[in-house]
Amino acid sequence: MSQNQESTRILYCHCNYAQIISPEVKKEVLSQLCETNQAFDAVADLCEMAARKDPELQRLTQGGSVKIAACFPRAVKWLFSGASAPLNREQTEVLNMREQSPENILERLKAKDLIPNLPEDNKPPQASEQPGKNQ
Repeated sequence: MSQNQESTRILYCHCNYAQIISPEVKKEVLSQLCETNQAFDAVADLCEMAARKDPELQRLTQGGSVKIAACFPRAVKWLFSGASAPLNREQTEVLNMREQSPENILERLKAKDLIPNLPEDNKPPQASEQPGKNQ
């Protein structure tokens, strides 16, 4: 199901603590996202927020569709779930800064459509998909 950009929120995770994403990729995505003049929420580290069960995560999951620039979709799903702020599978697109190019991520962030990509399974991520774990 596609959502238009006006109702789709954008969340950017800077992954400060795990340092699993290339600093160049993070810098490029953030700087170009700022240049789009699109409203977005930026957080220092989703892993840290999930560990503290930060209530802000619940706010971020409410109110429609969301595009999240972070890491693996399965890891993001379980971070929010573990913080009692489950994401809506049909309304969430996760852009993986570990594997996708900044250009591809920005193209999807600017796109008017939403391509939901949270996994359906109920299994936590494999060790290689967990934030902070090297592949």
